[in-house]
Amino acid sequence: MEPGLFKGFTKASALLVTVIFLVACSPKLDWRIVQSPQEGYTALFPGKPDKLERRITYQEQELRQTLEAVKIDDDIYSIGSIYLSKQQTELSASLLDQLKGNLFRNAGVDQSTAINSDSIYKTANHQRIPTKDYFLEFKSTSTNQQAMRVRWISKPAIDGGIWLYQVSILHAGPVQPDVRAFFSAEERANFFDEFHPN
Repeated sequence: MEPGLFKGFTKASALLVTVIFLVACSPKLDWRIVQSPQEGYTALFPGKPDKLERRITYQEQELRQTLEAVKIDDDIYSIGSIYLSKQQTELSASLLDQLKGNLFRNAGVDQSTAINSDSIYKTANHQRIPTKDYFLEFKSTSTNQQAMRVRWISKPAIDGGIWLYQVSILHAGPVQPDVRAFFSAEERANFFDEFHPN
C-alpha cells in the first residue's frame, strides 16, 4: 500500500466532515462523555460525534478502522481507531510509522523539527502513560490556513491484539498567539486530557 491507506482514511474523513456539515450548523460546546466499548475507549467530545466504520487493507491484511468526529465552528475533534488482532500485532510499528509519516508529509512538516511536547494520558483504570503531542501548521499555497494538534497512542487490547489511536483537533484558520498555546486552551485541551483507552 501504502499510500492507499492514507488516501482511504482521508476520503473517509472528508465524507464524515461532509455529513457533519449537512446534519447541522456548528453546535456550541456541549461536552459529553462518549463510551466506545467496541473501540476500547472513553472520550469527552464537545458535541455528539458522528461515527464511520470500514475495513481497510494493509500489507495484505484486513483491518477494522473507525472514526468518530464532531465539528464545532472551525474545529474538527476526531478519534481514529485501528484494531490489529493478536496475529497482526507485528504490523503495529510499521503501520503507526506510516500513519505519522503520511500526516507529516500532507502537512508539509518535518517530523524531526515539528513542534511537540511530552504529555501524559490516563487509561480507564487511572494508569498514567507518557505520550507526545505534535502541533502542526499545514504548509499551503492557498489562503486557507489549517493547523492541528495530534496524538498517537498504541494500546494493547485484552485479547492480545493492539489498538492504534489518533486523537486530533484540526482547525481551519489562523492560530493565535501561537499553535501550541492555541491548542492548549481549556476547550481544546479537555479533549486530549479526557481520552481514556481501556
